[in-house]
Amino acid sequence: MFGTQDLIIIGVIVVVLFGASKLPQLGSGIGQAIKNFKKGISEDDKIDVTPKKDSSEKEETQKKEGE
Repeated sequence: MFGTQDLIIIGVIVVVLFGASKLPQLGSGIGQAIKNFKKGISEDDKIDVTPKKDSSEKEETQKKEGE
């Protein structure tokens, strides 16, 4: 499919486009994306749709219950 020369040319183009200092960040970003993708596929489809109350709403609820 790809020969050694092709891969070297692609590597040089990537270094020129992104710069040598950005390559570690790019690699870790891709790795994190793959990790999250695999995690998302393997987890159950359980989604919690219960709204969470803010602390101000909790205080108002407690005041109403205390009356």
